[in-house]
Amino acid sequence: MTDGPHIGGCLCGAVTYEAQGKTRWIAHCHCNSCRRSTGAPITTYVCVESSSFRWSGEAPARFNSSPGVFRAFCPTCGTPLAYEAEQWPGETHLHISTLEDPDRYPPTAHVYTAERISWFECEDGLRRLPANGTV
Repeated sequence: MTDGPHIGGCLCGAVTYEAQGKTRWIAHCHCNSCRRSTGAPITTYVCVESSSFRWSGEAPARFNSSPGVFRAFCPTCGTPLAYEAEQWPGETHLHISTLEDPDRYPPTAHVYTAERISWFECEDGLRRLPANGTV
């Protein structure tokens, strides 16, 4: 996995963040909830330990998108920034495109492919998991 620091922020620059340590996993998510929250056919996340993560600048807004799931976004420009779920304690999932250098974070899998849009396909050779699994 990729060593920190992991630095990023929103489009307007009001909300920024930083995490230290190694990433836990990096994956493309195809689930309906992530697609709807971003308006994109997939969302790519970088997982960091919540204990190494901190917000800086303006505080993000938080939306409880489903029971036990929280999505953080910039209250000024609306950029989706992070995902946290009670199902994965101690993890913060960062939207890869909000990182300063997303090229440092190559994904290793696709998750929730059972929910993927039928016309969207990436021929990248990465593992496909119908739901969430060990990435």
